[in-house]
Amino acid sequence: MTDAPTLLGVLDALLREDAVGLRSRTTRIELPDGAWLRLPAPGDALLLPVRTTTPAFQYGTQVRLPLLRRESDGTDLTGPAAVLGALAAVADPRDRPGFAALEAECRQADATVRLHRATDETVRNDLGERYGPDPAHWTGPAAALAFDTLAARIDHPVHPTGRGRSGFTETELRAYAPEFHPRFRLRWLAVPDEAVTATGRFDDICPPPSALGLPHHLDTTHRTLPVHPLTAGAPLRRALDATGLTGRAVLAGLPHHDVVPTLSTRTVSLVHDPAVHLKMPLATATLGALNRRTIKPGTLADGAAAQRLITAVADREPRFRHTVLHADETAWAHAGHELLAVLVRRPPPGLDPGTTTAVPLAALLAPAPGGGLVVDRLADRFHGGDPLALLDAVLTLLFDWQTTLLGYGIALESHQQNITLLYDTTASHGTCGPRLLLKDNDGPRIHPGRLRAALGDAVEATGVFETSRFDDRRIVTDDDRALLDLFTTITVHLCAGAYAFGLARRGHPPLDRLLGLIRDRLAEAAQRLGTGPGEMGALLRARVLDAARLPVKAMVTAGTLLAKERSGALDINKHYTTGPNYLLRGSDPR
Repeated sequence: MTDAPTLLGVLDALLREDAVGLRSRTTRIELPDGAWLRLPAPGDALLLPVRTTTPAFQYGTQVRLPLLRRESDGTDLTGPAAVLGALAAVADPRDRPGFAALEAECRQADATVRLHRATDETVRNDLGERYGPDPAHWTGPAAALAFDTLAARIDHPVHPTGRGRSGFTETELRAYAPEFHPRFRLRWLAVPDEAVTATGRFDDICPPPSALGLPHHLDTTHRTLPVHPLTAGAPLRRALDATGLTGRAVLAGLPHHDVVPTLSTRTVSLVHDPAVHLKMPLATATLGALNRRTIKPGTLADGAAAQRLITAVADREPRFRHTVLHADETAWAHAGHELLAVLVRRPPPGLDPGTTTAVPLAALLAPAPGGGLVVDRLADRFHGGDPLALLDAVLTLLFDWQTTLLGYGIALESHQQNITLLYDTTASHGTCGPRLLLKDNDGPRIHPGRLRAALGDAVEATGVFETSRFDDRRIVTDDDRALLDLFTTITVHLCAGAYAFGLARRGHPPLDRLLGLIRDRLAEAAQRLGTGPGEMGALLRARVLDAARLPVKAMVTAGTLLAKERSGALDINKHYTTGPNYLLRGSDPR
């Protein structure tokens, strides 16, 4: 039996994404307890109880208890096996394995939620004892990992089984997952020099083979790559077989470097230098069975190229020089396989770890040690006790930056996990706006026509204009809608709308005020982009602020339910359905 909130979230997602025609094939009927959707099925119709919410985040109809009912005999279906099994029976036979995978994800997520509930108080108390009772006073890159721990213990704003990690046992969660703030040691693989493609500085991170107990002669013929302990067994052996490196590459017996996982799990922080992160592939999946946490070698160079482009834009926009910072991700290496790779992430220059509180955006709604939410504690210290003022400061800067990029023909997939708020603890208290630190630039959308028009001759200096420079050809597009869809689903939904609805559910400022704030700040940003025909500001207003419907990620469909040939998803993370626009003034109860 699953927890009702998890299965409710799954059914909400299936309704939003129109799985088995829950939107398109159903008829709305009224029963004594409210509205139901009737889905015809061979031999017996299914009834789904719903309620309408206005405004609502991403979709205006939500599933309610008792989850699902067989019409013929009135039997209520309550567990994941019964509910998803009944829906699978209605689905195309080719899609039924996806429902079985989703049922497994439900079980995994529920087990993780139960584990979190059992350990929440202990973990928060431990963090308070280690870093201090008030997270608003946590400073430095090591303390930033404590915020990651808090963020890992709350639900994803959209994905219903987001807490689950495919294939992790409870022992592995406790040993390697960010929600337990563990420390572990990395394994190392000595790979022949000629098999490694690398760029950037590694000597201070990767030890020579002899330091790992391997023969000294390998120091002149091999170089080492870090391997996550969960990858070091059968997944690594399969990768070596696939690349012809079996017998040539050697897994060292001695581990090296103590590390702590970040929110992404596969990225870890060095204990001796916590500002330096290593992103390594894991043979697992999160946010969907098809959303593997490996690292395709081509994405490493793509991310570095996108970083150079963004840096070029930032250099032309001086108002962001000290307010929007970018992690250095130009050092990376791989051995031609998605499990044989590493990216080195270093902080930008000028950050003083002793005076900087670094909070991932994903942690704002997490319960804090000592009570309240992280956003409350930060607001108390830096925004005069006003969470709305904090959100206003974040949105003003974030929308300004991301819409400026749109004007250059660039949209970033910089979701909550990839944006960190930086507070200078030496600044005068009362009101202190944050800076933004961004990372992970490997999945943008870039419009070459708009980029060239904005940069002129300077575009050649970025070295990324030609489509051949990107391994992932989907990055380059001549479609403005692709830019705006990415901007809407990431920046608007995940980095703004999710906080309006999340704060309102937790008793913070009324939802109408929060949504009005988002609309006002987005309208101001659009105005700066110009309102003439074809200008990005006009498109932003027409397709986001004033559109009847907005694109919404179909995460369950693309990530679990349907194979790519069935869903048509060119990119799991950029496959969309639509939902009503909660920013429309008509939907705002004001």
